[in-house]
Amino acid sequence: MDVRATLSSEQDIYDPAFVKGVFDRCSTAYISFSWLFSLGFTERWRKQCVKALALPPGREAEGYDLMAGTGEVWPHLFRQHPGIRRVTAVDISSGMHRLALERLHQDRSHRIDFLEDDVLKSDLQDESCDFIVSTFGLKTFDPAQHRQLAELVARALRPGGVFSMIEASDPKGWWLRPLYLAHLKVLLPLIERTLLRGAQDFAMIGTYCTNFGDAESFAEMLRAQGLEVRFTRHFFGCATGVSGRKPVVVS
Repeated sequence: MDVRATLSSEQDIYDPAFVKGVFDRCSTAYISFSWLFSLGFTERWRKQCVKALALPPGREAEGYDLMAGTGEVWPHLFRQHPGIRRVTAVDISSGMHRLALERLHQDRSHRIDFLEDDVLKSDLQDESCDFIVSTFGLKTFDPAQHRQLAELVARALRPGGVFSMIEASDPKGWWLRPLYLAHLKVLLPLIERTLLRGAQDFAMIGTYCTNFGDAESFAEMLRAQGLEVRFTRHFFGCATGVSGRKPVVVS
């Protein structure tokens, strides 16, 4: 049974408490499901997201990983930018972060702080970071929340700071889109019921992705905050990204 059919019309799937419940419950199987969901493309897209993060070579930077999940971007981040001094991971799901530190990234834990919080209500200080990265967290916000997130990115970055974010998207206009949607709405629920023993929360990930569309409107929100922004499509639009920097104002 599709979890979407069990939701009442009053339930807000973008409410922070709802999002936290979804990802806390599916945290232990999230990595395997994510790989199946994308046919392995998620790792390639994470690497491309980090490559678009234009940090100066060798800089001892500090920054935020927003909607950090299980921290799967961290190996790519530290490999591409070994001079990074510290990453503060912000995520609403304690289950995802426990998995990150206990099973995946113990050897990096001394360089990673964790803030369990709704990122839009978190107390991130003005001009407190050199970079912001986020992989596959944008879909859990509605347009009004995206606007708040754009404001946060602009506020938290130091002048000259850089950002890069990527999200699975709906490849509208691609001739293979019907197969993509069949994969999303037919095959994945079947995998969920058979291999994941009915862990219906995973169906919400597909719902979030199709509702999200792509990152183009979010790119415009970032530009409205005075940021320099590049919008990028990956694999015919199955993922889209935004990257750029906060200009240095010369007085």
